[in-house]
Amino acid sequence: MDSLLIAAPTAAVLAGGIVGYASAHPASQLFGPSLRRTSAAKKLAITFDDGPNPAITPKLLDLFDKHSGRATFFLIGDFVHQCPELARETVARGHSLGNHTKSHPNLFKCSPAEIRVQLQSCSEAIGEATGVTPKWFRPPFGLRNPWVIPAANHMGMQAVMWSLISFDWSAKSTEWLIPRMAPIAARAKRRREKNNDTGDILCLHDGNHLQLNGDRHCTLEALTYWMPRWRDLGLEFVTIDEAVCRPAT
Repeated sequence: MDSLLIAAPTAAVLAGGIVGYASAHPASQLFGPSLRRTSAAKKLAITFDDGPNPAITPKLLDLFDKHSGRATFFLIGDFVHQCPELARETVARGHSLGNHTKSHPNLFKCSPAEIRVQLQSCSEAIGEATGVTPKWFRPPFGLRNPWVIPAANHMGMQAVMWSLISFDWSAKSTEWLIPRMAPIAARAKRRREKNNDTGDILCLHDGNHLQLNGDRHCTLEALTYWMPRWRDLGLEFVTIDEAVCRPAT
């Protein structure tokens, strides 16, 4: 059999694997640089996607106040237009805001022009509601193509991925989700013992990108369980701004 006929599909599979990794893996830097870790082992940056959500976000703000913590909320522009007061309250209570696009499309399938519209519209919505120009960006579903991160960078934003994710959007119950968040405590303990100089960025969801007032009570209840335990391990709950006060990777 002609070796070239074998090599062609093999190369195609390899290329497909590279594109898949570049577009979807949170550690990939092939389509542009992104943050995945904080600058110190004790710093846990808890981030929330798909808000603002009147059903859950205010309760999360109260929870973080209780534990003297701050978080970063990656907002959907269409929801900001519907809930500008909640976006303002989030900022007023010391949290950071990030751009999560206008309507949460799969950016891997979008053209450069479509990407720019999605990012610009979201930043404008946040700016109009809060006076804040977001400097952090997270792509919906974590998916990127070669134009996504350069477009964000051109608008003065840095991409933020994650080192930990709990799949909280598919939580069947609080009892299901709590054990899935246990590795966070274990990693923190190991890092403290080894004097590791980086910490984690945790991706959670305070909203549902398909509709306003999405049910995320499992996320809220799991955090209510874990935050005092993480605090006892010496973790600090920081915004992305605070997480990178010295370079993170």
